[in-house]
Formats: sequence, C-alpha cells, structure tokens
Amino acid sequence: MHDKHAVRDFLMTRRARLRPAQVGLPDLGDARRVPGLRREEVAVLAGVSLDYYTRLERGNIAGASDSVLEAVAGALLLNQTERTHLFDLARAAASTSRRRKPTRSPHHVRGSVRRMIESMDTAAVVQNTRQDIVAANALGRALYAPMFDAEDEPNTARFAFLDPRAQSFYVDWAQVRRMTAAMLRMEAGRNPLDADLTRLIGELSTRSSEFRKDWAAHHVHVHETGKKIFCHPEVGEIEVEFDVFELVGDQGLRLATYGTEPGTPSADAFALLASLTMTDRQARTPSRSNIHASHEAD
Repeated sequence: MHDKHAVRDFLMTRRARLRPAQVGLPDLGDARRVPGLRREEVAVLAGVSLDYYTRLERGNIAGASDSVLEAVAGALLLNQTERTHLFDLARAAASTSRRRKPTRSPHHVRGSVRRMIESMDTAAVVQNTRQDIVAANALGRALYAPMFDAEDEPNTARFAFLDPRAQSFYVDWAQVRRMTAAMLRMEAGRNPLDADLTRLIGELSTRSSEFRKDWAAHHVHVHETGKKIFCHPEVGEIEVEFDVFELVGDQGLRLATYGTEPGTPSADAFALLASLTMTDRQARTPSRSNIHASHEAD
C-alpha cells in the first residue's frame, strides 16, 4: 500500500538536514524560520515549480518522471541508497491503482544452499528481507548465540530492539539499532505489500520506544559490507568483517559471511569460538564405536 506520509516525511527530513551553504545558497543563520532548506529553494535547485514540489512533498508522487525524481534527488543531495528509496516510493505510488496481492517474506532455503553454508569454514547466515535468519551454519549460530537462544527462528531486528541482552552483545548498540531500522525502512519502500514485514514493523513500533525514534528519522540503508563488534558471552570482544551477497536464485534471500583480520585478538577469539563449536558438535554426535556397541547390544 502506498503511504503518502512516508513520501512526505522522507522528503521533509532530507530537506531539513541541509544547510544552504551545502547547495551554494547564502546562509541567513538565525533569520531562517525553518531548519534546513525551504521548499522554494529545493524547487529552484530541482528546476520545478514551487507548486509542483509542494505536491511531491505532500506525498503526491505518482506519475513523477524519472528526470524529475533525479532532479529532486540531486537538489537534496541524496546518496545512491536514498535515491533508490525515492524511486521505490514513487514506484509504489504508481502501482496503487492496480489490484495486487500481499506478498510474504521467503522462509524456505534450498538444500543446496544449506549444504554450501555448512561447508564454509567461516560464520555464515541466510536472512530474508525482514531480517529473519532462515539458515545458518554451526559457526554462524555460535556467533549469534544469544539470538538463537531467544527464538526458534531468530530475527535480528526483534533481537536488537526487544531483547535486553542486545545492549551488551553489540558494543555499539545505538548504531546497530539505527542501521537496523534504516534497513527495514528501505525494505518497506521496496516491498510495501510484504505482510510479514508490515507486521514486524507494527510489533516493533508498539513495543519499542527506541524503534519509534529510529524509524521516525527516515534513514535508509543497504547492508553490503562492513565491520561489527560483538561482546560475545563465550569469547569476549570480537570484531568481525562481514559481506552480504544476494542469492540470485532465491529472490528475497541474502547470504552474510563473517570473518576476522588475521593476526588480531579478534582472530584468536574467532578461532576459539570455532574450536568450542566443534567440541560441542562432537560432544552431541555419537561416535562410531558407541553406535556399533549400541547395535551389538540390540
């Protein structure tokens, strides 16, 4: 469903964050009555009339041409992720007149994908668009142990905002929260008919004041690569490098892998976690001799 409020608030928050000097306009300081740029200034920078830009900012974005959207994106100094989000919002608005069925976040992972991640010697998880972890190898489950302890199908957004342990698990919990909300905001613009995603956003909005604050900022983000620092309950602080890959054959699923820089304390902690994971798996797997003895007893 097209949400005019999402369009309005996204454009208003992007406009409010800019200072005139950033776009080559004189800064009148305290004489300005509104934070950031005025609507008429954005209209001039984008090369459209004030009336037309005002209608866009009120959420009437359906029918806006690509060239107009590009001009507005340029005037507001949107980055590539924000540009994509603006086009997603316009695409959703253009499709409101069509009868479309709600979609569902994918939860099924092909056996070949499961076998692939199990064969990896680094931590790996597969997530859907609403941040459910739908598959993980043993080291991936060990890395996110508190999350797997909490739920049968863990969800990184629900853990970050609703589980008190997240505040100590993530060294920079506030940053993780903001990025998590921004990723959900990006997906909501891309998949406005995803019933599972809508339900999760509603749950977080009801139960978490931190989510309501981060959601209201209208930031958007795409997780591709970077670093995270965990305070792991078993091995202590560990900084991991992650990379995210789209599973081309499984629309809506992404593979995330985690590793550490060699020769660092984090690499030692990661190796210890891998060792503990292997020991735990061996302890839970009957040996061949025990299986043979059991068969003889039968």
